[in-house]
Amino acid sequence: QVQLVESGGGLVQAGGSLRLSCVASGSIFSINAMGWYRQAPGKRREVVAVITRGGSTNYADSVKGRFTTSRANAKNTWSLQMNNLKPEDTAVYYCYGSILAITADEDDYWGQGTQVTVTS
Repeated sequence: QVQLVESGGGLVQAGGSLRLSCVASGSIFSINAMGWYRQAPGKRREVVAVITRGGSTNYADSVKGRFTTSRANAKNTWSLQMNNLKPEDTAVYYCYGSILAITADEDDYWGQGTQVTVTS
């Protein structure tokens, strides 16, 4: 069984910063792509940032230059540093991992979600 647990998030004023972290645990053989998605009320879930096992990153245009994702392979953790936050960043943020478990095929796993609220 593989689990992803997120931490971080909260309430911040526009221009502020927050850091989200995600830890994967369980019978993990390897973690390939890791990433972050978000879903605002009434909107579809959208990708925010993705980082490959090799460290290559991709970001949504709306967060480029403000958000940075990183990973620590040995610890099965990855994070999302969010700077210069804007009210439009308000959403529930989910971490995501494409994980090969020891006793299963590679599959996508999701964290429980954490609320980020940015006030103007």
